[in-house]
Amino acid sequence: MADSSFDIVSKIDRQEADNALNQAVKEISTRYDFKNTNASIEWKGEWGVEITANAEERARAILDVFQTKLVKRNISLKAFEADEPRQSGKDVKINGTFGEGISTEQAKKVSKLIRDEGPKGVKVQIQGDELRVTSKSRDDLQEVIALVKNADLDFAVQFTNYR
Repeated sequence: MADSSFDIVSKIDRQEADNALNQAVKEISTRYDFKNTNASIEWKGEWGVEITANAEERARAILDVFQTKLVKRNISLKAFEADEPRQSGKDVKINGTFGEGISTEQAKKVSKLIRDEGPKGVKVQIQGDELRVTSKSRDDLQEVIALVKNADLDFAVQFTNYR
């Protein structure tokens, strides 16, 4: 029997992120505390988001609304990085970006974790911005998934191509 395997990736479902942003826009337009404040949230580029409001508290409130919508759509907040609020004319802006892919350092950290604490006989290969985990035993793979899920990583992970 061939070895079983799965991939550890860090990807964001663009459609779900777009839905979260649209839900945040809808909530901001209907909430009383945002009436007549020119408060907005919109895409800036492929993975950038810009929040604009007339006060820092309102900008932070919009960020909170957006993050709540992301969580409801199963997008980890570890995948979204928000900058500090900055003054831009009479408005306050907060820029945020979504991060995709696993960097080389992060991949090495995860593979070391699996080698040190995971079951014996599990192999980890770094393939670009993802990791391939293989083993003869599917139970070992399940154990690795549980190990990585419970690890306190500073980036979001998903498990794909489970065979």
